[in-house]
Amino acid sequence: MSNSSTITEHDLIEPIHPGEILMEDFIEGFGITQNKLAVSIGVPPRRINEIVHGKRGITADTAIRLARYFGTSEELWMNLQSNYELRLERRVLRDKVAAITPLQVA
Repeated sequence: MSNSSTITEHDLIEPIHPGEILMEDFIEGFGITQNKLAVSIGVPPRRINEIVHGKRGITADTAIRLARYFGTSEELWMNLQSNYELRLERRVLRDKVAAITPLQVA
């Protein structure tokens, strides 16, 4: 079983917050406003605004609502968020993780 945590060139590129994707590909892409999206999915407009400005992550609650509204999977939104967080943490923990000796199984 391999749990590789090798830092790649991809990890060195600035991670894209899921809010940027929400804004560019969905809100602007479909020509709607943040407010229209918020009202349509039943969340406070501030939540959408904070997500698109990278100040808030996408929770499971929001992912379910976005998936329903845009006709996507819930996993799309959760994966965008978890991949973003993993890329950030890999950068922070790079040296500490490199110092960990993997378990050797005989």
